[in-house]
Amino acid sequence: MDPVVARKCWRTLEPYHGLIYFAPEATAAYTALGLEPEQHYFASRAAALGPAPAEVVVATFFNFSPDVVRAAIPSAWEVASPAAILAARLEGADRALRAALGDDVVEGARVLEALELARAAAEVARDDVAGRPLFAAHAALPWPDRPHVALWHAVALLREYRGDGHIAALVAEGVGPCEALVVHGATGEVPAAVLKASRGWPDQAWKAAEESLRDRGWLDAEGSLTDAGRAHRQWVEDRTDRAALRPWLAIGDEACARLRELVRPWSRAISESGVFGQLRAR
Repeated sequence: MDPVVARKCWRTLEPYHGLIYFAPEATAAYTALGLEPEQHYFASRAAALGPAPAEVVVATFFNFSPDVVRAAIPSAWEVASPAAILAARLEGADRALRAALGDDVVEGARVLEALELARAAAEVARDDVAGRPLFAAHAALPWPDRPHVALWHAVALLREYRGDGHIAALVAEGVGPCEALVVHGATGEVPAAVLKASRGWPDQAWKAAEESLRDRGWLDAEGSLTDAGRAHRQWVEDRTDRAALRPWLAIGDEACARLRELVRPWSRAISESGVFGQLRAR
């Protein structure tokens, strides 16, 4: 199997899971627990780790400013237990998916088919937790009962499995969190200003990361990637694909293609709903 299949599956499936970080239904569920807006993302994604200290969240989330994490964790655990936050997260996923796709879709046979394929891949990944701490925490959670939420959970597992492998590749290259964001911004895939603001890095840290990358020959004076910088970026992406391949290899090319075919219209509908842009506009 071409390792790029892992990247294609991630890209197609990501919106189905990713809406949980933007949807008003999830925001309402966390707010009902008493959590502040700045706590929602970190508490909901880190709750699988238990009442972890800020340093553990800094390590496993990787690219966020430690100051931003410490503003949310561990104070979130004083407001609501990780178990309560995880329950709210699932409830938010249920309501958000119903709002974005409609009851006919989430209760349809195609969701059951997609779940069978995604869960088969995710179960293979669950046997490969070594060196993947954030994935391992989520893999230890029970499977949700509702099929469309179980599919969301399967996608979450495969997402965190890939993410831990991506962090491992960056660490192997000696790239720090802010440096990784600067490289990402320099590709033009996401505006650097969005990455900087959403991850909470101050100007001084961002400029220091840019200088470090220039010293390594990866960034030119205008802030664009050099040939060496592009080669580094490609190495990390290729290594991430290889590290994420095992569950997809286990179910095979045909199943991967079918899963993408099933989920693609749902991911497109979620992306076109404007839910992702709503958070960036706030």
